[in-house]
Order: sequence, then C-alpha cells, then structure tokens
Amino acid sequence: MTAALLYPFILVAGALQAIGNAMNAQLRGRMVNPWLAATVSFLPIVFVFTTLFFTMPTPLPSLDSLSKMPWYAPLGGLAGAVAVFGGLAFIDKVGAGPFNGLTLTANILTSLAMDALGLFGLQAAGFKPMPWLGGLLMAVGVIFIARSGGRSDGGEGHGEGHGMSGKLLYPFILVAGALMAIGVVWNAQLRGALENPWLAATVSFVPVVFVFALMFLLRPSPLPTRDDIAGVRWWMPLAGITGAVAVFAGLLFVDKVGAGAFNGLLITANLLTSVALDHFGWFGMKQVKAGPPRLIGAAVMVAGIVLISLF
Repeated sequence: MTAALLYPFILVAGALQAIGNAMNAQLRGRMVNPWLAATVSFLPIVFVFTTLFFTMPTPLPSLDSLSKMPWYAPLGGLAGAVAVFGGLAFIDKVGAGPFNGLTLTANILTSLAMDALGLFGLQAAGFKPMPWLGGLLMAVGVIFIARSGGRSDGGEGHGEGHGMSGKLLYPFILVAGALMAIGVVWNAQLRGALENPWLAATVSFVPVVFVFALMFLLRPSPLPTRDDIAGVRWWMPLAGITGAVAVFAGLLFVDKVGAGAFNGLLITANLLTSVALDHFGWFGMKQVKAGPPRLIGAAVMVAGIVLISLF
C-alpha cells in the first residue's frame, strides 16, 4: 500500500519530464547556442539540490560505502543529460511525440537488456518473453507516432521541422534514450553509496554543468542577441528542474515500487503528455493533431508498458 501511494508522484514526474523537453526546446531557441542553453538549464538544478543538501546534510556516506562505489556511478547524470541535450537541439525538428517515443522505447529496451544480462551490478533475471513482447509493442507504437509526425495542424509539411531531416536524427535519439536508462542505474548506485539523496543528486548533476559549461567556453558562438534574451519566458530556465524531478524520483523510489512499475508509470505519463504537447501546441511546440495513427501508437505503447510492468 505504501508503494502504491507513491504512484501519483511518479506519474507527475513522468509528465514533468516530457514538459521539460518542450521547455528546453524553447530555451534553446532563445539562447541560440545549445551549450549555453544546456548550461542555463542545469545550473538551477545544482543550486536547488546543493541548497537542500546544506539544509539537510545528514546522513553522510561512510568511507566504506565510498570505497565500494563504482567509478561510473557519479556519471549517471551525465549519461541522462544526453537525452536532455537531444531535447534542446532536436525536439522541435522531430516533434515531442516522436522524440519522447523513441527515447522511451530505447530506454525500456535497454532496461530489459540490463535486467536480463545483469549489467552494471544488477541481478541477472534472464530472458522473459512477456516484457520483451511489451518492448516490441512499444517499438510498433513509436512507428505509428513517428509516421504521423510530418503533418501539422494545417496539413502542410515543414521540411525543417518534422520531415525527412528530422528522421535522420532518430539514431542519435535512440542512443540518448539508451543512455537515459543506464543513467538511472548509475544514479541508483550513487544514491546507495552516498546515502544522502540530496548529496547524490548534487554529485550527479555537477559533472553535467561542468561539461556543458566547458563546451560553451570552447564554442561560445553564436550568442543570443538582446531580442533573444528579451524573449526568454520566466519558465524556460526551469526546464532542467522539471526533468530533474524524474531523476530524483528514481533515486528515492525505484527500490520501493520496483524498476518495472517505476519505469512503466514514468514512461506512460511521459508518453501521453508528449502526445498532448504536440496535439495542443503547448510550450511553443508545432501543433500536430493526435489523429488515429498517434492514438493507436500511444495505445500500443501503453499496452507494451503494461506487459513490461506486470511480468
């Protein structure tokens, strides 16, 4: 019963994750430079989690727990940040539905592979046909959603947006989704080693800000104009924080509700919110009506998620 009480929070985290991708796309448009946009997106996260850690500094990790921490555990945030950067750079080209559908499918298939093979310290569960059938259904659902991504509200194509140029980005988006799943596992191991969830979240995101800030210093152009800065809405720099809610939820709740139930709830909320973002054109997204192909694709993906979560 205690685990079930966490479900609403996980659903909200999944919805915020999808909204964060759309917000990041708008931030990227105003900041012009993608590295600057990514730095601006992640800086508030580090500030918030650092403040919370200084407010609640206990418990602290022991030397024994630190010595057992895998070398890659602090890089979980950086792995997951690849998907955030993909949202900054590409979501306006492929649409929120296809982008999130591809990343989530790659995410869940990678999660199934890690569970089956026991990668990154997970206990090997072996091959289970029903979850993999669910993964196949998710891939089919993505095809339905992505194939409908080239029609806007007025029925006219946008070559620079959802057309063939966007489809060429699909391999990168799939890799980003796979890294997102790996990042969740790494973050869970970081949380176990550092004990304090606020410290773990801070350590997870600090390398992200460092890398993006370094890339911006190496490639500082183009820079936004005064008009670009004037067009920044108050909510745009908060995009990273909305996505960080899902990361923090994973740090806290995966061991309480189970990885299958957690990812199933998170992905379901993310997917349905993504389709809604495209359908209504929220947060500046190009409006793509959720016609029969998209609705069928969403239903098939939800069915796949159910199989993965239950079996």
